[in-house]
Amino acid sequence: MAENDWKKRLGVVYSTNPDYRYEESAPDRQETLPPRQQKLIVRIDRRQRAGKQVTLVEGFVGTQEDLAALARTLKTRCGVGGSAKDGEITVQGDFRDKVVELLVGMGYNAKRGN
Repeated sequence: MAENDWKKRLGVVYSTNPDYRYEESAPDRQETLPPRQQKLIVRIDRRQRAGKQVTLVEGFVGTQEDLAALARTLKTRCGVGGSAKDGEITVQGDFRDKVVELLVGMGYNAKRGN
């Protein structure tokens, strides 16, 4: 039954060849760049957050797992909460200087935005 999962094949043209086997292409997995090649920008954001300040780390290129690991390290070292998604790390509060210092200490190419 798993072999005949029609939902995965929506939008595929039907073949009359009885020997034809549909092969799914694996999603492209984005490789994580080494820390020296990362160009991270650390800035503060207050928009749509009810006046609260958050520190944003933008520009991370890599897998979601590596992004989450870096976010976990930053949140732990700053002692606050936050999140990581879509190549962006959110740290609650204004920790721009501390986050830049931590990233540079870890070997990342980071600079302070605004």
